[in-house]
Amino acid sequence: MAVLRDRPYTQFNFLVDLGTGTTDGPEAGFQEVSGIGMEVTVTEYRNGNERENSVRKITGLNKATDITLKRGIIGSLGLYKWLDQIRNGDQNAMRTVTIHLQNEDHTQTVQTWKLLRARIIKHTSGPLNAKGTDVAMEEMVLAYERLEME
Repeated sequence: MAVLRDRPYTQFNFLVDLGTGTTDGPEAGFQEVSGIGMEVTVTEYRNGNERENSVRKITGLNKATDITLKRGIIGSLGLYKWLDQIRNGDQNAMRTVTIHLQNEDHTQTVQTWKLLRARIIKHTSGPLNAKGTDVAMEEMVLAYERLEME
């Protein structure tokens, strides 16, 4: 349930549940989640005999934007196994992914985003650089059919 306050919450305290029911441990730890959103399309329509020279805006379909999650490579094959289920046509591979924003002292969830019927559509690892000092990263893009906020 969303918790209203006058001062905006910081963006760096969040939990991700990839549909497994857990937000603990390195497999659920992500550095970044971006692109959570939705839009409702409109269709423009006008009769040829309308007296007014403007179009009507008719509410159309709603669309959920794809989101990107990034984390350090930790040697887990969990994301790959999920992606493998999806590419092999497993009808049970879609999940409800939940993202919880927490307050500064991690004692309360202040807003929740639920991504319904989510699936991985892209997984990228790297870059790998023998002269670099950065953390090796993996990135996945999720498509989902409906966004609900609590």
